[in-house]
Amino acid sequence: MQKRYLGKSGLEVSALGLGCMGLSHGYGPATDTRQAIELISCCG
Repeated sequence: MQKRYLGKSGLEVSALGLGCMGLSHGYGPATDTRQAIELISCCG
């Protein structure tokens, strides 16, 4: 199995990854843009 280093951490990980983009439907409807901006603003 091919291995790669993860950023500058020195952690060696497998080159094989799992794409989960298709699983996003399990989180429910998308957050309203205004609500998302408010959440990021207060917590960032």
